[in-house]
Amino acid sequence: MPVQYLCIIVLLLTLTGCSTPVTDGRLRVVATTGPVGDIVQVIAGERVVLRTLIGPGIDPHTYVATESDLFALQEAQIVFYNGLHLEAGLDRIFKAMNQSGRIPAIAVAEAIPPHLLLYADEGRNAYDPHVWHDPQRWSYAVRAVRDTLIAVDPGGRAIYHRRTERYLADLQSLDAELRAMAARIPPERRILVTAHDAFQYFGQAYGFRVEAVQGISTASEASATAIRSLTELVVTNRIPAIFVETSVSPRTIEAVQSAARAVGYEVRLGGALFSDSLGDPDGPAGTYVGMMRQNMQTIVSALTDM
Repeated sequence: MPVQYLCIIVLLLTLTGCSTPVTDGRLRVVATTGPVGDIVQVIAGERVVLRTLIGPGIDPHTYVATESDLFALQEAQIVFYNGLHLEAGLDRIFKAMNQSGRIPAIAVAEAIPPHLLLYADEGRNAYDPHVWHDPQRWSYAVRAVRDTLIAVDPGGRAIYHRRTERYLADLQSLDAELRAMAARIPPERRILVTAHDAFQYFGQAYGFRVEAVQGISTASEASATAIRSLTELVVTNRIPAIFVETSVSPRTIEAVQSAARAVGYEVRLGGALFSDSLGDPDGPAGTYVGMMRQNMQTIVSALTDM
């Protein structure tokens, strides 16, 4: 085990009692990613003090805990994370926390029934963690957060139930809205080319073929073969636009664009998609619902523009 992880885990398990308590009765909650934190904020509101570790534009696949993250985790009463190895650099920390029995660390995506999960590779060795790109699947994560909050804070049961039902209704409305937006794109144009393979759940939900330069994790390297293959796909299908991502370097997608140009086809960069994080808290993509809506708007605009 790397020394950094060992030090973090030892501190997490030995600093009991060293935290500064919140005296107003609110739960201290840590979430890893924006989509997970958004669930907590919507359901719990002012009943919690929430810290989200991985902010806008930051890649959770390669994220490593900072010293301030360590102390936030040590002070937390509940930790919610995506799971399915999205936050690979934090997995050992969460395992150690659960083994200690002091602080529950809940992998919300693992509440989704296995038959609704997509495999990350042909060998079926792991699941694709990007489940939040389908609101129907993400509703299971919402219920997992609700149930954990009630278990730790039973006095908030009525509030948590009421807010959860409202949020689930919002997700149903969002899903219907996204389906209507996707229907504006001719079927032959519903090919989504992105930097890394984060949109398979989105594609399955809304009728897109999804292709990417990198694999499920951004820790994988983009190969020259992958760039050539995607370039051929783009040129052959006359795809009008391909997409960079807010938390991934644009270098590989720009390489596809340049390779297409070299053979006489001009493909546009259709905009930046929020693949692994939300947007700025004050912007239109600062919430889960807003992020999903903005992604679809970006895709529809780029793939319907002649």
